Amino acid sequence: MEGHELETLRYPIGHFVIPEKITGMILADWIAELEALPVDLADLVRNCTKSQLDMPYRPGGWTVRQVVHHLADSHHHSYTRFKWALTEDSPVIKAYDEKAWAELPDVRSASIELSLDHLQVVHSKLVNLLRAMSADDFKREFIHPVGDRRITLEVNTGHYAWHGKHHYAHIERLAEREGWIPEL
Repeated sequence: MEGHELETLRYPIGHFVIPEKITGMILADWIAELEALPVDLADLVRNCTKSQLDMPYRPGGWTVRQVVHHLADSHHHSYTRFKWALTEDSPVIKAYDEKAWAELPDVRSASIELSLDHLQVVHSKLVNLLRAMSADDFKREFIHPVGDRRITLEVNTGHYAWHGKHHYAHIERLAEREGWIPEL
């Protein structure tokens, strides 16, 4: 497999790009994407067979099952980061080793229903929080210890909207390549 083809499989919707100016309309769109993800993802994967769930979306990549569990774990972390940033002054957040988490038994073999349910609840809480936040709240930030990066909550909102679409696209493109999705 060539480098370009592998990069397309890794980043099917491209990398997250921070807009020059994040407007209220952009934030509203990102929040709507976050709200839609749990239902869209559940619709995409609920009827997958065990062999489909255990198929990697690309050579050397995570399986569909791992991607679903990763989304729940990652977005749970993000929700916690929002709450820290809203209640503390520029807190340094705790990073986690997502690759190691993806190899744990609950991610490698547990039912995806657990993470689909978890993602629905976390996103319901997150969307409720985001819709109640002020413009000043979205300017609050946390510090990511990897690279000592300051990340505003408006950027984090966009990043996680992208993150959900990014992993959804991994599964959707695999399903299209394998013929799991019937022609419309």
